[in-house]
Parts: sequence; C-alpha cells; structure tokens
Amino acid sequence: MKTFIKSTLFLLLMLPMSFFAQNSVSGTVTETATGMPVPGANVIVKGTSNGTITDFDGLYTIENLVAGDTIAFSFLGFSTKEIAFTGQETINVQLDEDQATLDEVVVVGYGTVRKKDATGAVNQVSTEDFNQGQVNTAGQLITGKIAGVTVTSGGGAPGEGQNINIRGIGSISLNSSPLYVVDGIPLDNSNVGGSRNPLDFINPNDIESMTVLKDASSTAIYGSRAANGVVLITTKKGKGQEFKFNYAGNTTVSRPTNYVDVMDADEFRNLVNQVGNEAAIARLGNANMNWQKEIYSEAIGFDHNLSTTGNIGGFMPTRASVGYTDQDGILSGDNFSRTTGSVSLRPSFMDGHLKFEINGRGMYTENTFANRDAIGTSVDYDPTQPIYDANSPFSNYNSWLVYSEEADRYVLNNLAPVNPIALINEKDDSAEVRRFIGNAKVDYKLHFFPDVTATVNIGLDKTNSHGRTIVSENMPSSQLDWNGSYSNYTNNSTNKLFDAYLTYDKDFKDHSLNAVLGYSYQSFENDNYSFDSEAAEEGNDSEFIDKWRSTLLSYFGRANYNYADRYLLTATLRADASSKLNPKDRWGYFPSFAVAWNI
Repeated sequence: MKTFIKSTLFLLLMLPMSFFAQNSVSGTVTETATGMPVPGANVIVKGTSNGTITDFDGLYTIENLVAGDTIAFSFLGFSTKEIAFTGQETINVQLDEDQATLDEVVVVGYGTVRKKDATGAVNQVSTEDFNQGQVNTAGQLITGKIAGVTVTSGGGAPGEGQNINIRGIGSISLNSSPLYVVDGIPLDNSNVGGSRNPLDFINPNDIESMTVLKDASSTAIYGSRAANGVVLITTKKGKGQEFKFNYAGNTTVSRPTNYVDVMDADEFRNLVNQVGNEAAIARLGNANMNWQKEIYSEAIGFDHNLSTTGNIGGFMPTRASVGYTDQDGILSGDNFSRTTGSVSLRPSFMDGHLKFEINGRGMYTENTFANRDAIGTSVDYDPTQPIYDANSPFSNYNSWLVYSEEADRYVLNNLAPVNPIALINEKDDSAEVRRFIGNAKVDYKLHFFPDVTATVNIGLDKTNSHGRTIVSENMPSSQLDWNGSYSNYTNNSTNKLFDAYLTYDKDFKDHSLNAVLGYSYQSFENDNYSFDSEAAEEGNDSEFIDKWRSTLLSYFGRANYNYADRYLLTATLRADASSKLNPKDRWGYFPSFAVAWNI
C-alpha cells in the first residue's frame, strides 16, 4: 500500500513538469514552386524575441518552445506562414511567393514596371520607409536608405541641400549630381540663384515616393543627362471617397554638440609668454573669450503641414496641401523660411479609358545666409581679446590695425583675421525665391485597341529669385577707401516640357511585353542680372546681364519582355539633339540592353 501511495505521489509531482517542459524543433524551409531551400528565412516564436534563421540549405533549429507557441516563418517576397507547436520534433515548411509583392509596380522613366520584371538597378523608397523627424529637404528622406546611394549634407545650415552620389563620384571636375524628375518633369540641374538646393521647393510632406535609377539599363531612357543616375520623385495624389484632413507639426531645438579643440585664453597667454618676444607679449589682452561659443547659438525650428484628400463628384480624386517651415541655424543669423502650396487632381472618364492628372505646386522661400567666414576666424582669433575696443574706428570692433599714411587712418592689417562677431553682424546676405512647377498629363486607353495607351504630358517649371549682399562700412577692412559694398542679382528661368508617347502592355500565356515609344521636347530659358558696387568704384563693368535659351529634342523607346517569369529582357534607345551643339554634330544616341534570369 505504501509503495502504491509513493508511486502515485511521484506521478502527481511529475505531471506538472510535463506541461512546462521546454522542447526544440528542427526542419527545412523550401519554396513551394520549386522545392529549393530558402536560406536566411526568419523563424521566430510569435510575440517573443526567440528566433533563428535558416542556413544555406534551408535548415533550422529553434529551442525553448512550449506547447501552444506559434512559430512564424517569413522571407522577403514570400507570404508568412504560421504553425502552432504541439510537441512536434520536425516541422518542414513550404513558403508561397507573395504575388502582391512581386506584382508591385515601381516608377521608371515614362511609366511603371512590375518589380519582378525589372532588369535594371531600381530602388524605390516610399512614405512608410522615409526618415522621420525634422526633414526640410527631399534628400533627407532617403539618407542611408538605398545601397550604393550616398546622401551627404552640403553643410549644417537650415535647408541646406544634400549631395546625392549614385554608385560613387563619376567625375573629378564636373558635376556628379543625378537628374531629378518631379512628376515626369526633368529639372534643369543649374543652380537657382538665392536657393540653398535644387529640391527645396518641394515640401517633403508632399512626397509619396522617391525612386533611384542606378545603372545604364534603367537610366538610358533619359539619355545624356542620366549619366550620374536619375532620382524620380512622385508626389502624393488624392484617394478615397470622403474628404479627410491631416495636420502634422513639429518643433525642434538644435545646438552645437562639439567645438574645434583650441587653446583657451589662459593656455594661449602661457604659450605666448614662454615663446613670444616682447612685442607679442605686449599684444596679449585681458579677456577670456571662446569665440566659437560667441558665433553659435541655440536654433529653434517650426514645421506645420495641413493637407486634405478625397474625391469630388466620385470621379475626381483630389489632394491639396499647405505647409510652412521656419528654421534657424546654429550659426547666428542663419534662417530658412518656406511656404508651400500644392493641388493634385485626377479625374477619369469613359469608364477609366480617359484619365487626367493635373499637378501644381508653388513655393516661396526667404533665405538669410549667415557669414560662414566667421567659422574659420572663430578658431583663429586671439582668445585674450574682447569683442569691442573703444579705440577701433570700425564701430568699436576689436581689430588688429595698422596706420596708413596714404589714407590717414587706421585700417585692418592685411594678414590679420577679421573679428568673428563683426563678420556675423555687419554682413547682410539674403534672398527670396518664388517657384511654380506643374504638369497636366492625359492617358487615353484606345477603345479599339485597349492594350495601347496614348500619353501626353505638358509641364512648366518657372522660377524668379532676387537677392542682395550688403557689407557695412563698419566691417573691419584693409582697403584704404573702404566704405562698404552692395551687390544684388535677379534670376528668371523657365523650363517647358512636352512629352508624347505610346505604351503597349500585353500578357499572353507565359509571355508578357511592355513597350514604350515616344517623343520629347524641352526648352530652357534663363535671364540673369547682377550688379556689383565695388566693381563700379574700381571703374569696371558693374552690371552683368546673361540671357540664354536652349532646346532638347528627343526620341525614345523601350521594350520589356518576360517569359514565364524566369527570363527577362530589356532594350532601350534614346536619341537626343541639343541646340547647344554644332548643327552638324547635334545628335547623340544612348542604347542599353539587359537580360536577367530568375534562378
């Protein structure tokens, strides 16, 4: 009897342990379509951090499982599969291709292509993947997001542009910037006077996706201008039926996190007293200045965006937005202010056979450019000297002066740095830029031949900018007849576009073909005026007027062929004729050919 009771108690004690026993499971992950192993697939216990990945042969082992756990198997391009663990020792899984992912379209030149049909190096980053936070320019949205694309800031000023290099720098002396195309309008890569970067007219909140075309296969459709790659920017469009409103706003505070390591006032005095002569020692002051902290300050930024999207009358998806950005720079006096407005209409008629897309966006920016010369002189200037000196003729700014008998007054020593605070306070460099970019696109799917779509796209990019630079007579100077300077400039540019092309898209059994054939005409006009008071005083031509106009005429074609979703072929040809070239040698031809095999 005692033996029976002991045995029963032992079984009762062991019973709960069986419920909480931890197990492991192994298996293989393969493709449903081919039976091939899937290396690098994620195997994870749902709701936990317990997981592993498959090896080169698709094998995996996962431990610390308990009955009732759910194991999720996933891999890019395949549908996720979930299996409940009930004590199995082996679980083999077959993953199905995610058709939605494979059929996802990416924007390419003059149309779109299914991701699985793309033979060129094409990367698309959309809204859900953009960098978040205080983003003032489009380039900041994709910083660090695309392999082979280096996005670096041109400087720390507010609204400063990004240098985008696709697969490295292709030239030592020439421009390595890519071609930017906004809603089908190729932009003129020349700098807009008074603007900090070529993309600051776009409110980042209005961008839906940015697609980077990297290689010859994907960029050849844009000809010579695409030598450094192409960045296609697609803006947000209207969707849904009922109108919805969205507001997004943020406030930022920026401050310097580090400074150039230089000697402080006491260290500098000790050094001069040790190695300097009597004249050098006599020039030491009594102040204790950190000039870098004097020119930098805390910067406040505001960003407000209001948008609405919906449908007018059930046939016209609409989106409208307004945005305002005001961002100070950490260098005193730096400021970037931008006001934007945009409208997008996409009506359709004839049961979707006739579609219109009308986009328009306007921008007004005010830039106040701080004097960056102060950055260097803040490192060089004597930390024992104060900001102001009552004996200085330059509005009491402390300066290293020499007496000029010719001018009969004190002037700045030629070799001396200028007081950093004077550089900040006594130079006014500001500009205003007004820009409009818009396009009207019409797509007509032929009733008598629905596999063919005719497209016409008309675009306009118009810019007007005005700026001035005023240097006060109080700025310390070595010029004998210095009384300040004034210069201004005006820039007017117009970019007009006309595109017309046919698109043939057909699937038949195991074959699919997408072909584009088109014509493009683009004209550029620039009218630049500048005035320089210093040149006038020196007897030189103080006015400069530059007017020019150029035209680009192009024919282009592309064919994408797909057989059984395994064998892909793309052929592209563009012919460009530029009015900048000799009429006898005006045409250039840019072919590309690419094949791909989905192993």
